[in-house]
Amino acid sequence: MKEQVQESGARSVILPGSSIGILGGGQLGRMITLAGSAMGYRFVTLEPTPDSPCGQVAQQITAAYDDEAAARELAQRCDVITYEFENIDAGIAALLQRESYVPQGSELLYTTQHRLREKRAIEAAGVPVAPYREITSAESMEQAVQELGVPCVLKTATGGYDGKGQVVIREVAAAAAAYQQLAAGGTELVLEQFVSFQCEISVIAARSPRGEIRTFPPAENIHVNNILHTSIVPARVKAAVLEEAQQLAAAIAESMGAVGLLAVEMFVTKDGQLYVNELAPRPHNSGHYTMEACATSQFEQHVRAVCNLPLGDTRLLSPVVMVNVLGEHLEEAVARTGTADPIADELKIVPKYHLYGKSEAKNGRKMGHINLLCNQIEDGLQWIEQTNIWRNRNQ
Repeated sequence: MKEQVQESGARSVILPGSSIGILGGGQLGRMITLAGSAMGYRFVTLEPTPDSPCGQVAQQITAAYDDEAAARELAQRCDVITYEFENIDAGIAALLQRESYVPQGSELLYTTQHRLREKRAIEAAGVPVAPYREITSAESMEQAVQELGVPCVLKTATGGYDGKGQVVIREVAAAAAAYQQLAAGGTELVLEQFVSFQCEISVIAARSPRGEIRTFPPAENIHVNNILHTSIVPARVKAAVLEEAQQLAAAIAESMGAVGLLAVEMFVTKDGQLYVNELAPRPHNSGHYTMEACATSQFEQHVRAVCNLPLGDTRLLSPVVMVNVLGEHLEEAVARTGTADPIADELKIVPKYHLYGKSEAKNGRKMGHINLLCNQIEDGLQWIEQTNIWRNRNQ
């Protein structure tokens, strides 16, 4: 392992040639590895699934995430450890912090793993969230619905993603059934007032141990069946709103002492108000557009941040539309890579395919994405329509 270089007034700098450990072997770990390998780093992933997407491009320790012996092996083999997903066993996180260098720490994980803690941390940064109430009983649920009104959204405080662990309540009469449905899981609940929004945007912020912060241009996100379908950059929102969104993301990263990437998802109302919806302390699906469209990708930036290198330039080099390839789209998307693309030629766009190497394609499972570099974002959206790969989506 490489020695850590100490800078005056700063924490250790992990130089190229060092080994980076990744908890998790999915596509985010794969893309971190590909970006970091180009910079000269070596990678080891801890992942229970053999031949994982990350394990195909890095060394892999095949073991359960809560396997202490495997975690210790990862610590011994690596100079710095990061993660590609949030649901890390608390005991393993503590072990790794004792026996290795985990610059992201566990506090940010602890906060973002729980919606109530997350919302309070966002408010502590001086950033608005949608009105909400903690739900602890059927009685508190009834009172919260009266206070917030309908429509509203009941969510589990932990474990929800891609629309799982939440119920939209459109009528007061449906509140009790929604409570019974989610309370059966035994987790804490939170009720959020439904925000009537013009669109959803997200900002990827990066912060290093030395305190440097940079943000990427906001992406406008369109979801289908609660799964991200497309990210559009530049977002079709007033410039002042986009600037404010980047300022809010930077404020949250600073307030929470984040290290690495922090994805900040926001609602934009018709009058330009911003409300933060969720945080993710890692690379994010809505930041995949940066891989070709920005001077520095989110994955290179994450490596730079956790290794305490100077952060990279985040300028947008080209308008871009990112579209997700789910299991039901994979066969046609792969086939298209082997043929000429007259639609792209006519629209003067450049499709960049990123496929994740997952062994099984399931409906709704993220299997890859395509970045469409274009002169006008409308051309990228037109390519999506004309290729007809996503014809069966239900918007």
